[in-house]
Amino acid sequence: MTDWVTISSLATAGTTVILAAATLKSVRSASRAAAAAERAVLVGLRPVLLNSRLTDRDEKIFWADDHWAVVSGGRGYAEIVDGNVYLAISVRNAGAGLAVLQGWSVSDERRGPEDRHTALPDYRRMIRDLFIPAHDIGYWHAAIRDTDDPQYDAMAAAIKERRVFTVEVLYSDHEGGQSSICRFVLRPRDKDGNPADWLTGVGRHWNLDRPDPRSTQYA
Repeated sequence: MTDWVTISSLATAGTTVILAAATLKSVRSASRAAAAAERAVLVGLRPVLLNSRLTDRDEKIFWADDHWAVVSGGRGYAEIVDGNVYLAISVRNAGAGLAVLQGWSVSDERRGPEDRHTALPDYRRMIRDLFIPAHDIGYWHAAIRDTDDPQYDAMAAAIKERRVFTVEVLYSDHEGGQSSICRFVLRPRDKDGNPADWLTGVGRHWNLDRPDPRSTQYA
């Protein structure tokens, strides 16, 4: 004798399993679509800093103490004036989002690709908001005025001796997310020319909001 109750229960259970599987597949598909959409939005907001091109326009740069300088495309600036160490770099934002400069760190020597970036708590905060528009150029600048600063003597010596040195710039998108670090290397352009004129190049990038695509040993 056919047990229609059992058959009905099994059919209902089977249908439920099928619906659950379809729902799970739909949810996963929706999650992937949402993740892809979010990634697309973030890519549209992500800035990417590089050194500017040699053909880019000059940038006139002012410091808080009324010191000023003109930095050409692809160049950096490093000079000691009245005992103050002044630093600047002409930079290009190759990304699609507005770049907001958040902090900086310097080293009196060239740091290589195997060297980790400066620990985040050790970055010096920018005292002035600097914004680099998408697909445009701008500048980073800073100064060390306190002779008791731990890095004053080393940086002053590097500038006087015309030695290669390193600058790391911490920046984010305009909402404060997608934090990144760009490492610039400054080389003296001509020892017999303008002592404040340096050539710049980018040595390394770090994305702080996601895993390093190269290797965790450089994170």
